[in-house]
Amino acid sequence: MSDDIEIIRADGEILCYIIRRTFLPSHTTFITPPESKQQVGFIVYPKDGTIARHSHRSLERHLVGLSEVLLVRVGHCQIDVYDSHQQLVATRDLFENDVVIMEGGGHGFHILDDTVLLEIKQGPYLGVNDKELF
Repeated sequence: MSDDIEIIRADGEILCYIIRRTFLPSHTTFITPPESKQQVGFIVYPKDGTIARHSHRSLERHLVGLSEVLLVRVGHCQIDVYDSHQQLVATRDLFENDVVIMEGGGHGFHILDDTVLLEIKQGPYLGVNDKELF
């Protein structure tokens, strides 16, 4: 992909993608593959371009698991990335405008400065049933 995108894997499974704030593609680039639970990409349009009016069809999809996307709006934190056996695989610093896509395994955060995260995930949110703490 790019030096500005890191894919963290364990046992052949993608655990997360880290997209650094410096990544700025010149053309439309999807980070996650089409079969991913969460489609994340950069859509590039020229000046004076348009996006045709549209709506999204109400199609039933079946997803197993939950993925999350976090954008660090402000601050500095660290993400701990765990595999499906709850073993630590990697720790990475995240800074303003970095994006992390969590696809599998587990994760935790250490907040190092006052931090605001924008979180995007599939709904509906099921509260405590959505998470397994370890």
